[in-house]
Amino acid sequence: MTIKVLIADDQIMVRQGFSVLLNAEPDIEVTGQAVDGADAVAQAAELVPDVVLMDIRMPELSGIEATRRITAARPEVRVLVLTTFDLDEYVYEALRAGASGFLLKDASADQLAEAVRVVAAGDALLAPGITRRLIAEFSRMDGGPRGPLRSRVGDLTERETEVLALIARGLSNAEIAARLVVAEQTVKTHVGRILVKLGLRDRTQAAVFAYESGMVRPSNGL
Repeated sequence: MTIKVLIADDQIMVRQGFSVLLNAEPDIEVTGQAVDGADAVAQAAELVPDVVLMDIRMPELSGIEATRRITAARPEVRVLVLTTFDLDEYVYEALRAGASGFLLKDASADQLAEAVRVVAAGDALLAPGITRRLIAEFSRMDGGPRGPLRSRVGDLTERETEVLALIARGLSNAEIAARLVVAEQTVKTHVGRILVKLGLRDRTQAAVFAYESGMVRPSNGL
């Protein structure tokens, strides 16, 4: 199945460059290009792409706010944030706003295409090591565990809590299945229930939740 992509960046050379690279892939098609955040929101509503490549800093409407509006209106649309460096507080805020991952603007063509595929599939964190480091760093700076979030963990079963902790550590569904010695489909079922119970849209938000609630701490393996 072809992955439909919308590219949102205020620099025309970036939009056109990414468009050429992605359209060269047999399973990816760029269906639109947005010049700013407001345009991205409008085009996402009209085109309903599978993935939006979203520049974090744009005029009119920031990439963070555009991400928040798009994911609220269209939960099925995945947002992949573009940034110039990984440990960026704006990227963390974009993840909290609903982005499913982030990618450095100097990524190779292969990395770009693979990032789109991973985010579209939704069964693994994109660049798990870097993503964990980012979430751990800024969740710690954001004031530590949040009581209301911690109380929601009690809605999970013991196995679901275990799966959530492994998601937060960056393991894919296949890796979690191997770790727990269960079928991958069983893990997918647990992940789905976790997201529903906690009111989260995908595993990236689940990882943010796990750190912000204090359920997983940066000192544990980071």
